[in-house]
Amino acid sequence: MVVNSFRLDGRLALVTGSSGGIGFALARGLGQAGATLVLNGRDSAKLEQAAGVLREEGLTVHTRGFDVTDAAAVQAAVEDIEGTLGGIDILVNNAGMQRRMALQDFPAQDWHELMRTNVDSVFFVGQAVARKMITRGKGKIINICSVQSELGRPNIAPYMASKGAVKMLTKGMAIDWGPHGIQVNGLGPGYFKTELTEKLVADEQFSAWLTGRTPSRRWGDVAELAGAAVFLASDASSFVNGHVLYVDGGVTATL
Repeated sequence: MVVNSFRLDGRLALVTGSSGGIGFALARGLGQAGATLVLNGRDSAKLEQAAGVLREEGLTVHTRGFDVTDAAAVQAAVEDIEGTLGGIDILVNNAGMQRRMALQDFPAQDWHELMRTNVDSVFFVGQAVARKMITRGKGKIINICSVQSELGRPNIAPYMASKGAVKMLTKGMAIDWGPHGIQVNGLGPGYFKTELTEKLVADEQFSAWLTGRTPSRRWGDVAELAGAAVFLASDASSFVNGHVLYVDGGVTATL
């Protein structure tokens, strides 16, 4: 049955930056579809707390605290996961950060930190996991893009540059790794209520502008990203490759 093609039973999913926010919601959705989860983050206490919540919901969860911007640490972590938990079937490159500032005032060190977190991590983790997937002839990689992969806003030019890079890296990964049975796609969230957007949500002027600009006329709930992630992680998307799926309430459809 078609509906069964969305199930992820027996598959191992690594989700980076998944101790909270969008990453946590994506991990929860994959787990509810049957996947065994490996949560990643740098704050071990927060990571274990997140894992505990999902375990209480009946999901099978492991944790691995490693720095996704450190190539050597990434390689060691992937070797450890593959050696102790089994092959990684699904990778979600979610770890990311934001810095808001006028471009002319943006410090060089902040630029480098943002690029390491948003772009280097996708390359490091994606490459390390893909090498294992290539030997097995299959795998699913989902890179978290953004509506800022397509659209801009004032004072976030470096973030826009990073998410534009992730979009094109996703396409490049699909081109190089598609012949090995790997599907690499992007998931592009619009504006969602998370701990990172609390100030924007509380800004009445911004929220009014955003809801007026969004065809669905509201902020998104992070749980609404899970279905798209499950689709891209499952056999239901077996011929979807190099695509960015925007879950944005229609923001990218209108001026």
